[in-house]
Amino acid sequence: MPQQPDTATVVAARAGDPAAVDRLVAGYLPLVYTIVGRALDGHADTDDVVQDVMVRVLRNLGDLREPDAFRSWLVAITVRQIRERFRSRRGTADVLLPEDLRDPGADFTDLAITRLELSGQRRETAEATRWLDEENRELLSLWWLEASGELTRDEIVTALDVSRQHAAVRVQRMKGQLETARAVVRALAATPPCPDLRPMLADWDGRPGALWRKRIARHTRDCRHCAPAWSGLVAAERLLAGMALVPLPHAFGVTGGLTAGSGATAGGSGAGQALAGKIAAKAAVGVSRRVLTAVLATTAVAGGGAAVVVHQNSGPQPVTQAAVLSTGAPAPRLSRPAPAPVATSAKPSPSATPSRTTRKPRPKAAAPAARTSVKKGVGVWQFAGVKAALDDVGAGWYYNWSPADDDMPGPSGVEFVPMVWGADNAVDGTLAKAKREGEVLLGFNEPDMDGQADMTVERALELWPRLEATGMRLGSPAVAFGGDTDGGWLDRFMAGAKRNDLRVDFITLHWYGSDFSAAAVGQFLSYVDAVHDRYGLPIWVTEYGLMNFTGSPKYPTGAQAAAFIAGSTKGMERRSYVERYAWFGLPAVGDSVQFGLYRDGSTPTQAGRAYRAAG
Repeated sequence: MPQQPDTATVVAARAGDPAAVDRLVAGYLPLVYTIVGRALDGHADTDDVVQDVMVRVLRNLGDLREPDAFRSWLVAITVRQIRERFRSRRGTADVLLPEDLRDPGADFTDLAITRLELSGQRRETAEATRWLDEENRELLSLWWLEASGELTRDEIVTALDVSRQHAAVRVQRMKGQLETARAVVRALAATPPCPDLRPMLADWDGRPGALWRKRIARHTRDCRHCAPAWSGLVAAERLLAGMALVPLPHAFGVTGGLTAGSGATAGGSGAGQALAGKIAAKAAVGVSRRVLTAVLATTAVAGGGAAVVVHQNSGPQPVTQAAVLSTGAPAPRLSRPAPAPVATSAKPSPSATPSRTTRKPRPKAAAPAARTSVKKGVGVWQFAGVKAALDDVGAGWYYNWSPADDDMPGPSGVEFVPMVWGADNAVDGTLAKAKREGEVLLGFNEPDMDGQADMTVERALELWPRLEATGMRLGSPAVAFGGDTDGGWLDRFMAGAKRNDLRVDFITLHWYGSDFSAAAVGQFLSYVDAVHDRYGLPIWVTEYGLMNFTGSPKYPTGAQAAAFIAGSTKGMERRSYVERYAWFGLPAVGDSVQFGLYRDGSTPTQAGRAYRAAG
């Protein structure tokens, strides 16, 4: 596999050195092919999109101001061309040949399985990519390369043209859909087959799609025979290591024998030369009045050696020195300011029916930019400006103590996490709402407190299998205090769960401190550490703050709250086992004016400004 060229090669290629252009194309063609192939899996457009990408790169290389950002720029162009192809395909029927008539060499997943010698769960993961939605296949094509060390998260953020926090949320949702697809692949391949699944698939045409993915996944969660498909799934990140770039097919004239800078192919084919001709022809389009040079590394693609000069009203002539053709089209932006995190709060009763809509992100105010983190979230209850405040504070997630976000939908890219608040909510209708909202479910709210869920350990354990049956990732009941106490409510629940073979995927905690001094940060983090040491599971702090329930003053000053927020968030960001945290709460109105974060959609308190800057 060619090595990716260094910055010096990019500089030389930009200056018109044909040999450097050869090395640049040879080194990056496998990356482009892998991204496009995974995003357009099984579609004949792959070769055309790869050609379009390379044409645009060569045309616009002279406009690249930062050579060390070449790879980010290349990946951004690649994603843009994939999206262009998706848009053009939506207007026409997407005709796929039946499986037995398709050319195995044209199917990217088959090619990856064969050439990367995939087996076991790696093979299942590759096959599951066929079941992803269009936008998730695009994202997977980038994240797969990040997981295998070929791309960085910054390069993905640049390619998607979103904030780092938004990218993290999208990756998390894509991984959830990939896990569902892996279970679907397993269920369909099970031996012996499920007797109830076969009749359900009678009308299925055999093509992977969103509707059938959801139907089959729903069946597997509720079926004793198929439920094991969800068990023992190794984290996709671990499976993808070493599974990055797929060798180019013969149609590209590069079969794996090309080395960077060699200028030779191993068995460059007529098809490869035809591909080079197509790129050369496309690169000559849009020439200005002056003499411009379209540089094409035909050596890298088809074993040739000539670049092409395009003159107005004249034919192409071979040259040895070249400048790069510019179309005047703007190059992709290489960086973009990140949006701000989000916060929320309050304990309303659960609400009704879910509705998810696609929402465009609002443009951010110019200053000061919020710090973002997928960990940072808020507890939210209704107030004027809730959506705008969520957008401004920059959180990666929020919740409202309910199974759905109907009454307070958040901005695009901010994840809503549903909750089953208490015993009365552990019923089919409520659980179905929660299940439609996402892949993660928060358990009972403060079952150890009067006025909250107020449940015995035994009752919580009795109801827990209903939550487990959703197939969602489950957070423990969130106790009000004593999560690290031997024989406390949480300790007895976790012991009962282990005894009854019940699943708890992470621990949720609440914490409120009455010491408003600088010592509060250490007190809080020591509690979080102690709970993690006791159970060895990831931690979600779903409510926390400074509040003296029995003494005076009841609330800290703005400066004290801001100092605590800065120290506590910094400590949680550094702890890898802390997956999420949420301040209590977002609104600073009415009786929450002393501890909330936002007075309205755009006016943070001193604590709100500190939380916006955290992450």
